Amino acid sequence: MSYRYTVADRFLEYVTIDTQSDPHSATIPSTEKQKNLSKLLVEQLKEIGIADAHLDEWGYVYATIPSNTDKKIPVICFCSHVDTSPDSSGEGVKPIVHKRYNGNDIVLPDDHLQVITTKEHPYLLEKIGDDIITASGKTLLGADDKAGVAIIMDLANYLITHPEIKHGTIKILFTPDEEIGRGVNKVDLQKLGADFGYTLDGSTRGSYTDETFSADGVAITFYGISIHPGYAKNKLVNALKVAGTFLDLLPKNDFSPETTQVREGFVHPVHIEGITEKARVEFIIRDFDTKNLQQHEARLEEIAKLAVSKYPGASYTFEVHEQYRNMKEVLVNYPQTGEFVAEAMKRADVKFHRESARGGTDGSRLSFMGLPCPDIFTGEMAYHGKHEYVSIQDMQKSVDVLINLVQVWEERG
Repeated sequence: MSYRYTVADRFLEYVTIDTQSDPHSATIPSTEKQKNLSKLLVEQLKEIGIADAHLDEWGYVYATIPSNTDKKIPVICFCSHVDTSPDSSGEGVKPIVHKRYNGNDIVLPDDHLQVITTKEHPYLLEKIGDDIITASGKTLLGADDKAGVAIIMDLANYLITHPEIKHGTIKILFTPDEEIGRGVNKVDLQKLGADFGYTLDGSTRGSYTDETFSADGVAITFYGISIHPGYAKNKLVNALKVAGTFLDLLPKNDFSPETTQVREGFVHPVHIEGITEKARVEFIIRDFDTKNLQQHEARLEEIAKLAVSKYPGASYTFEVHEQYRNMKEVLVNYPQTGEFVAEAMKRADVKFHRESARGGTDGSRLSFMGLPCPDIFTGEMAYHGKHEYVSIQDMQKSVDVLINLVQVWEERG
């Protein structure tokens, strides 16, 4: 189509705003700086012509594109998150556009040790001729999920400037803290008023995700006995050493992210802290089959018991909390959510392929909160690290898909 996309310009602006979330913060949002982008988005939505765009106290952006059809059809929400991962710095991002990518490895200029290779990132070989955006080597890029944010913003711009495109009521939702599992903790679904949703947080062109991991968090606290080290013989029990032994006892060839793939679940230590008398190790537990989570947790606790048994006088506690569940358990009841995306991709000349995500999105929890919410591609790749990249053309194709999707819902919904 002849439309002048705004998605790339928006994206290049958004990634320069530091929105990193903080899993150890008790505030909502976890970092106040996330609101800097959210405030900008509200301003831009109002400039586009969306009068009710606003930011609430919790850091959520809500906006409505009114229906322009006489048909009574479901209200559709498009959702993305503004925060970036705590795993890599998001401060001072310097995006670089590699015009007409030639298929070579990409050496990032601010740290020549950071090389995005086609061997490690074979999807790049499908992007020869595209315009690729990377960071400069010192930070992540933030395509996860500012690509999704920019795509939704461009969709809004297109629909407002092309009133001939028939669609029902469309809701826009931008969330904070998705990367730390709190993205919908304070969302007001009644105010949102949507019947179905789609997150824009997927990867390769044409991907549609209606299955995610189910997820728990586990915290294991080891207790020792603190004694003055000068008089500690046969008395001191060092909780840090118990925790170290426990981590060393974890399997080396399975049970971990670095040794599993496809549909295999895992346990993954993500944080450790402590002193002599107490040490805490935090894990994420993941599997596509929800009932397997309990098996993984039982295995993990057996390893904790074994570690404690090696240190007489030591003890432990084992805490489990639910994080999110496999959206497939809900979406299987709403096949039209995928069927309409497949049709929209066909119209946009995009090859549809269904994926199962080895992770989760806001859509995982939204689906169980009453808003069925699968995920659509953005082009974001190698997220959470310095090798993150995105194709401008992939983002533009995602915009095309959404434009067609709202029309399919208007026709068939």
